[in-house]
Amino acid sequence: MRREENTLLHMLIHTCLKHQDKKAFIYRAMEQEFEVSYQKLFDDVLILSRAFKARKIEKGSKVMFLCDNRYEWMVTDLALISLGAISVPRGLDTPTLELEFIMRHCEAQFLIVENEVTYNLHEEMLASLGLKSIFIVEAQKIHSLLSNLYSYNDILKDRLIHHEEIEAFIERKSFLDEDDICTIIYTSGTTGTPKGVILTHKNIMHNVRELPFLIGLTSEDLWVSILPSWHIFERTSEYLSLSHGCCIVYSTIKTFAADLETYKPTLVATVPRLWESMYTKINTTLEKKDPKKAKIFKKLVAISALYNYQLRVLKDELPRFEKESLLLTCKKKSLALMALLALYPLNAFAKKKLSLVKAKFGGRLRLAISGGGALPDFLDVWIDAIGIRIVNAYGMTECSPGIAGRALNCNTFSTIGLPVNGTTLKIVDQNGDQVGAGVVGEIWIKGEQVTRGYYKNDEENAKSFGEDGFFKSGDLGKLTIKGELIITGRSKEVIVLASGENVDPSRIESTLSMLPFVTDTILVGHTKKGLGALIVPDFEKLKEYVALHFNKVVHNIEQVMEDKHIVAKIKSEMNDLLHHKKGFKPFEKLQNIHFLEQEFKTGVELTNTLKKKRHVIEQKYKAIIDKFIH
Repeated sequence: MRREENTLLHMLIHTCLKHQDKKAFIYRAMEQEFEVSYQKLFDDVLILSRAFKARKIEKGSKVMFLCDNRYEWMVTDLALISLGAISVPRGLDTPTLELEFIMRHCEAQFLIVENEVTYNLHEEMLASLGLKSIFIVEAQKIHSLLSNLYSYNDILKDRLIHHEEIEAFIERKSFLDEDDICTIIYTSGTTGTPKGVILTHKNIMHNVRELPFLIGLTSEDLWVSILPSWHIFERTSEYLSLSHGCCIVYSTIKTFAADLETYKPTLVATVPRLWESMYTKINTTLEKKDPKKAKIFKKLVAISALYNYQLRVLKDELPRFEKESLLLTCKKKSLALMALLALYPLNAFAKKKLSLVKAKFGGRLRLAISGGGALPDFLDVWIDAIGIRIVNAYGMTECSPGIAGRALNCNTFSTIGLPVNGTTLKIVDQNGDQVGAGVVGEIWIKGEQVTRGYYKNDEENAKSFGEDGFFKSGDLGKLTIKGELIITGRSKEVIVLASGENVDPSRIESTLSMLPFVTDTILVGHTKKGLGALIVPDFEKLKEYVALHFNKVVHNIEQVMEDKHIVAKIKSEMNDLLHHKKGFKPFEKLQNIHFLEQEFKTGVELTNTLKKKRHVIEQKYKAIIDKFIH
């Protein structure tokens, strides 16, 4: 991507002209499969852009866009980009009160909504906003005289494109500048009121230019997409794909596993939660079918993981925070070499058997990109052991989102890798002073991808930027001596006990999720004497556990919670996992646990990328928390 092609419209025009006959998208609708070429994508964007322009959407118009991932999402997004309009995207599960806050705060003049059900849900609130026009993507013809409500069927009747319209559309790129605002994305609100992140073409194009090299992207790559398109991680992944003439297959949670085998992707972009789900599903399925085979599978994974570890010792691909003496390095590498020789035949057998699991991903997968949250260490090791090259990436909406990643330019395991080209990272202490390698502090970021600030939020902007222009991420981390990043937690999520001890909940939560009957967990205890865990169980697995260890049948969560012996046994097993030999401190033990009857739901307790909204969960279960820990 040439530097002078400095907006997303430049990118779209360049790629559509270069790859006219190639497939851009594959999607399903009404039980049929549809394929879209880059030529058709260009035509669809032009026609929708023409229709929007006729209804007064223009450069600078703020357009609320309420829709989940589908082909029409990207067409709509690109049509708004071509007009210089500012999209304000959100998912369908956005509550009415939150939607009203966002639309009033960003001063939205137009609304695009995916379907009539969603429109009807918010209709009463929308009537009070005085919008110029409302468009419904999926609806029959609904427009009537003097109405400001349109379906795409209403506005897309005329599909004839004249040659001069093509020339005029291409010429529009000269009216857009890299400093123009492309989108305002309101954060998912894991810590409170959503904030509108301003992203310009320059911010996003930095990722479009710099990230393809890191993953070796070519026009032959095929992605399977499952994340919400409005989220910046998925959105940028799709822009990367478009920039290189790749093909995207739109999938769903229900069809994801089947789509991997059917379409045989070379790339997938997922969040840690989906990897946790796959880990649990594979292990649980094996245990149900044949417990002996499940044990063998776990041993094979352990052999593969140990071999990979020793190989990394030999190749100097593990994080280092200080220089070692030559003698110590030689000793470590000699021991590693002996271990590799001993493990070689076992590892060859393990890798051959584990390749059957890898085949479930289609057999062509080059890279799996994990972003939108920290990937737990045990999952990182497990994915690596079964033979999938994972790109453990770190990003934020405020950085469009790419900050760092363990991509093809970095093989140092147990790290997030190196900063993206043109990005400066520094780790600072509580006084804002930079610290050295291996010292934990807050991560500060500077680069072209960093937002200019939050929309109409001077107070938050003052808090979020240092005098030297660095963005204060709120995340905690440390750097290796080679400059690779390791995330250790989030400063806003750190639990401060009554004793003054600081506890990062994420590592403890990911460790507890290794237990087969734990679907999800959230650590609590801020200002308390000790820690507690709210646990969302896999009740069928929990029943099996109780039957095995207590020879007792339970029919509901209440029966489990009433039996103090069961609760004590489970708490003891959890605390065994939080052993000091595994790096946990004495105060990081659980004082108590509580099983929840309801799972966390997206849009309520979870964000669209399945991160936990701690403030929501803690408020919802405040009475329980106050009762079971002190």
